Amino acid sequence: MITPRHIFLQHLAQTSDSPLALEIVKAEGSTMTDVNGKTYIDLISGIGVSNIGHRHPAVVEAVKKQVDEYMHLMVYGEYVQSPQVMLARRLADVFPASIDCTYFVNSGAEAIEGAMKLAKRHTGRTELVSFRNAYHGSTHGALSLMGDEFFKQAFRPLLPDIRHLNYNDTAALKEITERTAAVIIEPVQGEAGAVVPNEGFLKALRKRCNATDTLLIFDEIQTGFGRTGTFFACEHDNVVPDIIVVAKGMGGGMPIGAFAAPRNIMASLMENPVLGHITTFGGHPVNCAAALACLDVLLTEQLITGVAEREQLIRTQLTHPAISAIRGRGLLLAVLLPDAAFAREVIKRCVEKGVVTDWFLFCDNALRIAPPLNIRMYELEQACAVIQNAISEVAGN
Repeated sequence: MITPRHIFLQHLAQTSDSPLALEIVKAEGSTMTDVNGKTYIDLISGIGVSNIGHRHPAVVEAVKKQVDEYMHLMVYGEYVQSPQVMLARRLADVFPASIDCTYFVNSGAEAIEGAMKLAKRHTGRTELVSFRNAYHGSTHGALSLMGDEFFKQAFRPLLPDIRHLNYNDTAALKEITERTAAVIIEPVQGEAGAVVPNEGFLKALRKRCNATDTLLIFDEIQTGFGRTGTFFACEHDNVVPDIIVVAKGMGGGMPIGAFAAPRNIMASLMENPVLGHITTFGGHPVNCAAALACLDVLLTEQLITGVAEREQLIRTQLTHPAISAIRGRGLLLAVLLPDAAFAREVIKRCVEKGVVTDWFLFCDNALRIAPPLNIRMYELEQACAVIQNAISEVAGN
């Protein structure tokens, strides 16, 4: 008998030889249920996507309503489509000061590609600066920015004129010069294992960019929409970028991304050449309707105000001697364990016990803790107890 699992392994392109291969048939709030009826607490939110939980009723209703009206009509930017317009207006209210113009795309990686093009077109410069252990996506341009050679070496040659600096190295910022179009940085490095910027580092970066007329791009794909306890992570350091890139938690579970900037910068894509950036499905009306509902939920249900309490619960509950540190901000946390093998065994046992956690691309000795922002406190307590027990079992005590 051919089952979905057989098709998954035989006909669906695989990204590794060891996928989790959970067959989920239902997801609601912070839990998922598999084909056998087993329930899992989701501690990774689909890697930072389900900030307001799975299938939030407001998002489901918005999707259904929009499907009843219209879906795709025309390539981005040609028709006035209410979901796009209303979402862009609402985003202007929550984006950092001066950022008032949004270009909608389909994903975080595509948003990075658009931001890279915008920076080059606006400045007339070619050099881009990013940071080691940065992750900005897997498309060709985004991969060029990635600060880890392991994932890049098989795909060279990549884009030229990319410079990589060490994160939190203020002295290295002098390498940003008058030929640098933009610096692209995560205000909390996600795949490096939730690395928080040192006090004053982002302010020093902003100052250097100002001195060299270099655009500062914040990649808030994983950190945005409340994940770190503020609407955007850059708010912790009171630093305003020139361009902001968002996706993941933006759509309430629907695929959408965006790059945004002041209108005078974004206007650079309108001429020389015209149609400087185009996309067929960017700003899809159903996805924009979902994102608008997600934004309303974040604000009206005040979910971001509860992030600090949940972070504190995690830090209080996870105290095993095998944990060397808990790094990160808000609900983007990395629980550091002795080594990669130890971490993978803990992850395996957690899944067996009904808690889904994961590792980080550039920090494989850590557990990723990034649940929905509205996870119930008792669910979080249960999940932490499972993790604590799994660590004890692997440690042998």
